[in-house]
Amino acid sequence: MPRPQRPLIGVTGPDRGGAAAWLMAALAVRLAGGRPWRVSPRRPEPPRPLDGLILGGGADVDPGLYGEERVEPGEMRRGPTAWWRFLLSWLLLPVIYVLRWLLSISPGPRGDYARDALEWRLLADALARDIPVLGICRGAQLLNVYMGGSLHQDLSSFYEESPQVHSIWPYKRVTVSRGSGLYRWLGPEARINSLHRQAINELGDGLAAVAWERAGVVQAVEGQRGALLLGVQWHPEYLPQRREQRALFRALVRAAVAARKNNGD
Repeated sequence: MPRPQRPLIGVTGPDRGGAAAWLMAALAVRLAGGRPWRVSPRRPEPPRPLDGLILGGGADVDPGLYGEERVEPGEMRRGPTAWWRFLLSWLLLPVIYVLRWLLSISPGPRGDYARDALEWRLLADALARDIPVLGICRGAQLLNVYMGGSLHQDLSSFYEESPQVHSIWPYKRVTVSRGSGLYRWLGPEARINSLHRQAINELGDGLAAVAWERAGVVQAVEGQRGALLLGVQWHPEYLPQRREQRALFRALVRAAVAARKNNGD
């Protein structure tokens, strides 16, 4: 008897850069029992219909999609910096430069209109076919915009009392709403990383905010019906050492298996 096919999980990304994000997301999907497939504007077609979709991180979502013009972010207050951290940042400057390219978090040219269009189409198809979706950072923001919501383009007002630090390490703590799907996987609180410079403002239709950081920024949203529809502002693929973060990918793959059965595949 042939072994069943692993569910095919599309992982979106840019045409250039984003190698680390793809490799880490692919590893997380494989460990969860799925088959990852990279999707980008130059490589838009998977070998067969997707069973699940991950909208990855990257460039800012086009603000025209939610009826706004681009706003250049102001300078966020950083707070006092210890001398050893200042020295370490200079010593690690070459490493940080390479990581910024790999992680696609360089401040470089903003926007990726071809990717916006691709992910818009993929998301429309996923919702029409009721297959699970996990949005990561930019992906969570695009999910919210697709559902009719908007974004904060400048988060500086949220961090007037405490600095916003960008790190792949889980230094930030979020509170999770009881009764949410996210609560089942993360519990009441979780430590997360932070690479974002924008975040969800007005919620899209059919979405509920289910996690917040102390500054008040929404850190996760969920769909209220149908297959798994989850957007997280952090990057769980960079936290494979944390069981609760791996659980997000397991939930996605399990939902993809169920969706494939429901679709008669």
